[in-house]
Amino acid sequence: MISRPALLIALMIVIVGCSSKSTSPKTDAKADASPSDSIATNDTETKAEAETPFVFEAQAYEASAEQLLAARLPIEQTTQGWVRLFDGHTMFGWIIAGEANWRIEDGALVADRGKECLLTTSTRWSDYELELEFQSEAATNSGIFLRTSIDPKDPATDCIEVNIAPDDNPFPTGGIVKRKKGEAFTGDPNEWHTINMVCDHETVRVKIDDDLMCEINDAKSPRIGYIGLQFRSGKVSFRNIRVRPLELEDMVDTELTRWTRYDDMPGEININDENHLVVDGGKQQLESKETFGDFTLLADYKMDDPKSNSGIFFRSIPGDVMMGYECQVNNEIVNDNPLQPADCGAGGIFKRQDARIVAGEPGRWNSILLSADGSHFATWVNGLQVTDVYDDRKVDENPRRGLRLDPGTLIIQGHDETTKATYRKIAIKPLFDPADSVQETE
Repeated sequence: MISRPALLIALMIVIVGCSSKSTSPKTDAKADASPSDSIATNDTETKAEAETPFVFEAQAYEASAEQLLAARLPIEQTTQGWVRLFDGHTMFGWIIAGEANWRIEDGALVADRGKECLLTTSTRWSDYELELEFQSEAATNSGIFLRTSIDPKDPATDCIEVNIAPDDNPFPTGGIVKRKKGEAFTGDPNEWHTINMVCDHETVRVKIDDDLMCEINDAKSPRIGYIGLQFRSGKVSFRNIRVRPLELEDMVDTELTRWTRYDDMPGEININDENHLVVDGGKQQLESKETFGDFTLLADYKMDDPKSNSGIFFRSIPGDVMMGYECQVNNEIVNDNPLQPADCGAGGIFKRQDARIVAGEPGRWNSILLSADGSHFATWVNGLQVTDVYDDRKVDENPRRGLRLDPGTLIIQGHDETTKATYRKIAIKPLFDPADSVQETE
């Protein structure tokens, strides 16, 4: 995982959204100019820009509780891992890696002026399915970058670029730049089109409006990275951007074979008749036998009482009492205002960043997706991103004192005697580690 300082020197990064604590990851120095189909920095502006000089200004956006809650996804989707990368109103969770006029218009991310650059997620993804809608002018040259660095130099090695470009481009719309041209795209570029992309180990598959455009099976590099939207030339718009991680493994079974109980602690932890994990009363914990460092985790939870308090601890010191980072599981709000969590809020990272809105509700199934990648943590509740935070403290074994990067256990918490939480899924997958790829080739 890359760190922050060098990025601030290397290029201008702007995070626009609701998170005052979010900071930017680091990347390598700005790339030299590269061929026409890559993202390398190009200082040439369009003729219109030359006539009217473009001045880059970062925009700030706000959204009401009603607008954000309306952006949640149905439980039928979130239990499969689907989340929104763009809430339709703010750029929370996104990084502008350059000087293009990325903005929000009519619920879409839009750019049509400035210097060539990416708008990227602040979260890295490895194996996933990504679906979004795009619209572009006939002459637009843009792209969707998968597993990318913030400032990729060569799409053959530094990212997987799914192109949006005219027919006369060596890699027209739907092709994968420097890897495979793909089938001809015959859709009207002025209309909205749905593009579906799957990154599954070394396989990358691209469909537009359900038609297979391109597939490669040798995408050995890279295997992890950000998701980026490119401005290069011409107007381009993106909306309804959703992603789901692949191959998460459920850790809950009827015998809790992957967990350690602490029977001397108050309260009860058991599996009910529906094979759901129930945490009932008392300050107690259920600890995983395995340790995890960087990972994606999906949990479905239900609590009838809004004051009921639980949590998912991660990178915990094995065998200790809840000595880890805590992803809060609590739906209580203040003064009936979801923008005011009573206790960090569902999906909040306790004492690091409160949830920007309480998107979970009592009396129903809710989903939390948690990404832990080095010093960066991000969470989604019912498909809406609620945290985006970097732990910039000094490294320490104890995450209550500083940044813990070492793997640790998961802990499901019973907070007090009022806790009554039910979990029907706790699924996890470690993030791809480039060191594993090196070992495989040796």
